[in-house]
Amino acid sequence: MSDVNIITIDGPSGTGKGTVCIYLTKLLNWHFLDSGALYRVLAYAAETLGVNYENEVELVKLVKRLNIEFKLLNPESVVDVFLDGKNVTNKIRTETCGKAASLIAPKASIRKALLVLQRGFLKKPGLIADGRDMGTVVFPGAQLKIYLTASIEVRAKRRFKQLKDAGFSVNLRRLHAEIAERDERDSTRNISPLKPAKDAFIIDTSLLDIKAVEEEIKKLVFSRFTNLQNKGG
Repeated sequence: MSDVNIITIDGPSGTGKGTVCIYLTKLLNWHFLDSGALYRVLAYAAETLGVNYENEVELVKLVKRLNIEFKLLNPESVVDVFLDGKNVTNKIRTETCGKAASLIAPKASIRKALLVLQRGFLKKPGLIADGRDMGTVVFPGAQLKIYLTASIEVRAKRRFKQLKDAGFSVNLRRLHAEIAERDERDSTRNISPLKPAKDAFIIDTSLLDIKAVEEEIKKLVFSRFTNLQNKGG
């Protein structure tokens, strides 16, 4: 087990992972890793540079050149993602980029290369790791593992609103189908399939508002990390 505090938040998209991670990052003042963003940044960089998604050798080389930072510029918004000093948050949050990232994700050589990059974000006093295999593969020794889930219908509506609010044109029915397709692909792949760690706390957020989810997770955090001051009351 690492001597650095680690909380992993795993689960499919639309379950509230991002919001919860921002909440915990602010609450604890720890470092943050959005592992899904790494795959999206890789997909974006590959498209920008004309690297074919099937060319694993070139993709691995590209991973080693990625200079990625996560910055909480607006505490009320998403964590901004920077590539080589440029804010690429909106460019990587499209459904097209997400689909490309999901196609890249199953490749063993890519996951191995990104594993090194992901673990490089582990720094004191602690790390909040958001992803799909954070607790099972990347940080199996994490002191607290949480897995968020929700129905596809609820997740599609949440994602629809998120994209519409960001100014994107999106179709709810198509979005629902894409989420279902990605769930199937991610949960059945041979390498690092989407599933909760055996020692993870599973929370279904379908019928919970985000405040209720945050409160439940805060209780878990201060129960597990008893040395922390109970910030935020």
